[in-house]
Amino acid sequence: MKATTTGSRARRILVFSAAAVMAATSAGSAAWAGPAVASSGTDAAASGISWGKCDKAGLIKRNAECGLLSVPLDYSHPNGKKIKLAVSRIKHKTPDAQYQGIMLVNPGGPGGSGLGLSVLGEYVPKNAGDAYDWIGFDPRGVGESQPALSCDPNYQGPNRPDYIPWNASLEKTWLDRSKAYAEACGKNGGDLLNHLTTIDSAKDMDRIRAALGAHQINYYGFSYGTYLGQVYSTLFPERVRRMVLDSNVDPRKVWYQANLDQDVAFEKNIKIWFGWLARYDSVYHLGNTEQAVEARWYAEQFKLRAKPAGGVVGPDEWTDIYLWAGYYQSTWTDLADTFANWVRTGDPAPLIQAYRNADGPGDDNGFAMYLGVQCVDVQWPTSWDQWKRDNWRTFRSAPFETWGNAWFNAPCIYWPAKAHKPVKIDGSKVASALLVDETLDAATPYEGSLEVRRLFPHASLIAEPGGTTHAGTLNGNACVDNQIADYLASGKLPARKKGNGADTTCDPLPEPVPAGAAPAAASTMHAQAVPSRPRSVTHP
Repeated sequence: MKATTTGSRARRILVFSAAAVMAATSAGSAAWAGPAVASSGTDAAASGISWGKCDKAGLIKRNAECGLLSVPLDYSHPNGKKIKLAVSRIKHKTPDAQYQGIMLVNPGGPGGSGLGLSVLGEYVPKNAGDAYDWIGFDPRGVGESQPALSCDPNYQGPNRPDYIPWNASLEKTWLDRSKAYAEACGKNGGDLLNHLTTIDSAKDMDRIRAALGAHQINYYGFSYGTYLGQVYSTLFPERVRRMVLDSNVDPRKVWYQANLDQDVAFEKNIKIWFGWLARYDSVYHLGNTEQAVEARWYAEQFKLRAKPAGGVVGPDEWTDIYLWAGYYQSTWTDLADTFANWVRTGDPAPLIQAYRNADGPGDDNGFAMYLGVQCVDVQWPTSWDQWKRDNWRTFRSAPFETWGNAWFNAPCIYWPAKAHKPVKIDGSKVASALLVDETLDAATPYEGSLEVRRLFPHASLIAEPGGTTHAGTLNGNACVDNQIADYLASGKLPARKKGNGADTTCDPLPEPVPAGAAPAAASTMHAQAVPSRPRSVTHP
C-alpha cells in the first residue's frame, strides 16, 4: 500500500508513517546511566561519513549534517563492489553527560526516504529527544542513496485499466503491465536488484552504527520500519539499547498473506468513514446511513468507468484517492469535501488534484523499491491461478481495495531477482522495546503487534482501542506520546501484564468534526487535536 513521500504510490501494503518528513523537506531527562555509546564528537575521518551541508530546507533550518556512507553491495563479498547510503544527523542538545546515544529512524514503505526523519526528535514531548543524536537515512536504493532505483515513472499515470478484472482482457492487460514493470526494473536495477532484502538493510544499519562509533543503537521505526527493527534486533540483539516500534508488521505473514489481510482491514475502515459521513449528512449531503453513503460512493465510481473525470480520474484513481481515509482520520474532512464537491458540482479539477496528491505519475523510486524489497524478502506465489483464486475470494467480502492491492504487488510474480528466506524473528535477547498500535490499524493489523509482543518478552505494548490511524505516534496524543518520552528519557516501560493482550491502553485521538456540523451531531464528538508532528498526505 501507500507511503507518504512525494512521487510515491498509494497502493502499498505498508504506508510510511505520516511523520515529520514534510518538516524536513519543506521550507517551512534523567541522565543516562551507562556509556553504551561512544562520545558524539566523532569526526568525519573516524566515522567514515564525510559530513557536510544538507540540501533540504527543513534540515538546513535545523543545522543538520548530511553525508554518504559506503557499504558493501553484497555482504557475502564485503570487500567487493560498494554502494552509498545517504545519512543525516541532528546532534543532541543536552550536555554530554546526559547524552543517550544515536537514534536511527525509518519511516516505512519499504521504499520510504528517511533522510529527513532526523528532525523527529523535536516532536518527542518533555524534550526527551534532546539527549539523542537523531540519524535519518535513505535505505539502499532509496532517495539520495546511490544508486537509486527507478523503473517506469509513468506506470501510475491515468487513466489506467480497471483494477477489477471483470473479463479476461482486463486480466491479461494487468498481467502484461505487471510483467513489463518487472522487466523494466530488471533492466534498470542491475546488480542492485539482487541485494535489496530487509536483511541487507539491517546490515546497513549496523554499518551506520559502526561508522558513528557507537556500541549500541536506539531505534524508532514506523510500519515496515518495525519489520526492519525486528530483523535488526534478531541479527544484532546485543546492539539494541532502546527501540520504539509503531504499527507492527506481523512477521509470520510477510508478504503475500499480509496484503490479503490488509484488504479485509481496509474494508472495515472505509465503512467506518462512510458511517462518519452519514453522521454529518447535514454538511456533506451524501446519505444519512453508512449504507447510503457507500452506495453513493460506488455509484460515482461506476460512472467514472464510462467517463473518467476530466479524462483523468477513472475507477482506479477514484479508489486511490479515498484509500487515505482508511489510513488516517486526519484526512477525513478533506476527503469528505472532495467527495461532496464532486457530487455537487461535477468539477473535475479538485478530483484530479486529489488523485495527483494520492497517486499521480512521477518519480517511481518509492514504488520500485517497495517491490525491490518485498519481492526478494520471501518467495511470492508464482502461480497466477493462486493469486486469482485468493483475491476473488477476498474481493467477495472486501471489494474496496482488494484488486488494487493485488495489482500493486503483481510484478512480484515476474520479479527478475532471486527470492530469499526471511529471518525467523526472535526478540528473546532484546533487552527493551516499546510497541504501539491502534487496534483498527488497517495497513498493519493489530494482530501483528500482539505477535511481536509474544516474540519480544521484554517489550511492552500500548494499544489504542478503536483507533483507525496508522503509525500515528508523536502526533498529539499525550497519553501515548508522554509514555514514549518517559521511555526514551529513562528506559521506563509500562508494566508488562500476563497474557497476550496490551500492557496498557490510551484512547485514540477523537474523530474530526467538520466545520458547519449541526450542534446535535457535533455534541457527540470532539474536534480532533491539532497534530504536533506534521503529516504528509502526498505520496508514497
